[in-house]
Amino acid sequence: MVAVFVIGIWWTFYQKPAQPAPVPPPSATAQIAAALTNRNAPTAAYLTDASLNVLSGELRGASGKLRAAIKAEGAPIAVDSGGAALRVAESESSGPAVAPKAGVWKLAVAIGKAIKPLTDFSLISMRPRSDKQNGRVGLYYLGNWPGETGAVRAPAKAPAERYKPPSGFIEVTQQNADTKLSEHFKLRDFLTHDQPNVWPKYLVIEMRNIDKLELVLSDLASHGVDISGIRVMSGFRTPQYNAGGGNTGGRAGLSRHMYGDAADIFIDSNGDGMMDDLDHDGRSTIGDARVILQALDRVEAAHPELVGGGGVYVAGPGHGPFIHIDSRGYRARWVGSGGG
Repeated sequence: MVAVFVIGIWWTFYQKPAQPAPVPPPSATAQIAAALTNRNAPTAAYLTDASLNVLSGELRGASGKLRAAIKAEGAPIAVDSGGAALRVAESESSGPAVAPKAGVWKLAVAIGKAIKPLTDFSLISMRPRSDKQNGRVGLYYLGNWPGETGAVRAPAKAPAERYKPPSGFIEVTQQNADTKLSEHFKLRDFLTHDQPNVWPKYLVIEMRNIDKLELVLSDLASHGVDISGIRVMSGFRTPQYNAGGGNTGGRAGLSRHMYGDAADIFIDSNGDGMMDDLDHDGRSTIGDARVILQALDRVEAAHPELVGGGGVYVAGPGHGPFIHIDSRGYRARWVGSGGG
């Protein structure tokens, strides 16, 4: 019996078939490349979006709802050290990816020879400020920013770079005006309300404020507000329009609207052209704008890098109550009765 027992132990330890060494999992780059080239891969869509987040960092924004990036012509497009890169889908260049000439372009994720177009994200390439001559780009009149023709007395607590004239302009045509900046906003939402028959038009947009607006909408939705009727009453204003176009009451000489990081908005999900009754008092009043202001306060508390202005406005000739939201770089709050 002892001999049988010894033989059994010997067989267990010395004759057990050798187990193959474990195979390390493929690298993230290899997984993404495999998914991009396999149309039936169940994780292809996920990996494409994940690779976008890895490659572009903040392009989707804190809200996760941005749908465009704005670059100067010739500016580099983000590249990941792991070998994956963002490229302009129409480009055949194998060199470093850069923003092409002014326009709206589709992006793709490229890993080696594997390329996957991104269907819900655009690259917007700007025309340089040097293209503005005598206050115009082409036939479209913008005017001149403070700082182009004299010194600027910006608020002492403001980041100085946010009061510099814009470095470039987005060219908006009748064909690209519906390009999405984010889940809820398009290029046309922010156009200045003038020169209706002049195309192309030109626009300045800071994506941090689009991100902030999306965060405010998400906060409102989480508190039961129907945000489907979000409306932009005033977005970008050219300097010439800010000075003398439309109702100029309440406009600041250094209005954030001229710098592309401000918007006057209201919510009209019932389609009556007025702010919805967000505070449920049976009326459309400045109290409804204050409901949005509360959401703005919560967003700025969670994202101090997006701090800025919030002004609530009563109804006036031609408009109902609304709220002004900007990302000027320091906190400001006010109650107004004119323009934002």
